[in-house]
Amino acid sequence: MSDVITIGSATMDVFVECDDAAVVSVRRKEKSTEFMSYPYGSKLEITDFDSQVGGGGVNTATNFANLGLDTSAIFKVGDDIYSEGLFNFFKTKNVNLSSIIQDKKDSTGFSIILTSFEGDRTVLAHRGANAHIKKSEIDFEAIKNAKLLYIAPLNGDSNKVLDDIVKFAKENDTYVCFNAGTTGIKKGFNYLKSILEYAQIVVLNKEEASMATGIQLRQDTKDEKFSHYLIHPDLQEMFKKLKVSEYQIIVITDGGNGAYAYDGAKYYYCPCFDGPVTSTLGAGDAFASTFCASLARYNRNIEKSLVAASINSAGVVSKFGATTGLLTFDEIEAKMGENPDYTCTAEVA
Repeated sequence: MSDVITIGSATMDVFVECDDAAVVSVRRKEKSTEFMSYPYGSKLEITDFDSQVGGGGVNTATNFANLGLDTSAIFKVGDDIYSEGLFNFFKTKNVNLSSIIQDKKDSTGFSIILTSFEGDRTVLAHRGANAHIKKSEIDFEAIKNAKLLYIAPLNGDSNKVLDDIVKFAKENDTYVCFNAGTTGIKKGFNYLKSILEYAQIVVLNKEEASMATGIQLRQDTKDEKFSHYLIHPDLQEMFKKLKVSEYQIIVITDGGNGAYAYDGAKYYYCPCFDGPVTSTLGAGDAFASTFCASLARYNRNIEKSLVAASINSAGVVSKFGATTGLLTFDEIEAKMGENPDYTCTAEVA
């Protein structure tokens, strides 16, 4: 029996950094949007370039294994130069790949990551085989023999297998951590609710939570001020709507502003762990998977698990690549000891 099995995407990521890239902010009354821009029609020099494996399935499987868990993975690739790169990467990782799906008629996922001078990124993604996982291709026996099923975002037609795998996991007493993706969210809350009901742990970012619940996060105005709340009232409403079962823990991440959690009794807030930012790619995968692993390690201590997840996520953003900066539990706990004042805040719901 494995500790965890992940299912999600696998890609070859090409990182491109260009000093001529600008960040343009477009503001409206109700919101602002930022865009990465390049001089139109120009030929620009690349400042830095690198290629690495990535994707939610790959990133989380790598992290779980790095944290010392017996890890298996399910993802789909083609039979091409990019799949060769993925398999070569895993030669040095302790991940069981016996459940990997390979289709010679499809192409391996491929992404171009445009990195800004601020460390954030815009991703141009070709889903490839990631979007075509079929129920008949899934190793259900491996899911049955795992303690935890971690579901990274599934895109395209692959999203159709969600119902079957979460129901199967529940029937076979396999815990589920669900990191919702936009494909499933766009199907509406009634569809998403049927998946949420089977998950013990649910992780979304703030934008995904807003999209899933239909609740917009209001900003401070002269008539209403929200800054004195530990948890914004609109976030509280998102949590209450997303928590459809008593046993669930819901987590909402908010990038550089930190992360929030709700277990039905308390709200929790954890600020970001301070550190350099080189690239934010993979930070969400590191946070969510570390949180799941930490709940088991620390006997469902949500505050300590949020701290561990934030520290590991900070390690990832300090490096170029989605898995390069991943830490072990020993390294995470060493940083906890070095930073005793870094803690979470909790309040009764």
